[in-house]
Amino acid sequence: MIASLKGILKTKAPTEVLLDVGGIGYAVNIPISTSEKLGAVGTEILLFTHLHVREDALQLYGFATEEERSLFRLLISVTGIGPKIAQGIMSGVSTDELQHHIIAGDTNALSSIPNIGKKTAERLIVELRDKLTKGGAVTAPTGRRSDDGVQLRGDALQALISLGFARASAEKALRQALNEAGSKPTSIEELIKKALRQMSSK
Repeated sequence: MIASLKGILKTKAPTEVLLDVGGIGYAVNIPISTSEKLGAVGTEILLFTHLHVREDALQLYGFATEEERSLFRLLISVTGIGPKIAQGIMSGVSTDELQHHIIAGDTNALSSIPNIGKKTAERLIVELRDKLTKGGAVTAPTGRRSDDGVQLRGDALQALISLGFARASAEKALRQALNEAGSKPTSIEELIKKALRQMSSK
């Protein structure tokens, strides 16, 4: 199993990176919580990885910390939650907020996350509450800011599409998120989270 990768960050998107490890390029899926913590393109980074094996593909998921990877693995252990949904959950809410909602048994907060209905929220609480209580807190990420509003919006759109949302719905949510945020650009991570909240409120 590939447990971690250390190499040069060649390309970076909110939900995927290309990592050059000794001349071999690894495409790694990441959640927004990890994207927020990565350095600039061209720098050396370390990702803690989870290899998801399917009949037709091998998919690598990467995380900035072992705590994030542990949370991801807990999520995919829940009935009905696969790695793509888990990636979306960790992109729509900060890791500490997610943990807090589960421990508190807050089904309303959990079901407001895109792709999480009430029954799935209840399963998260039933199956993970005790495990998270024993596991301790997860550190919240700190976002970085972007100065290029056009690039920011385009990257956010591609990220939402990669998470499984229709282009039209993603574009509408981004417009609403930008109107809510005002003219000053936010970080791409903040913009994606605002857009996800817009879609979950529909």
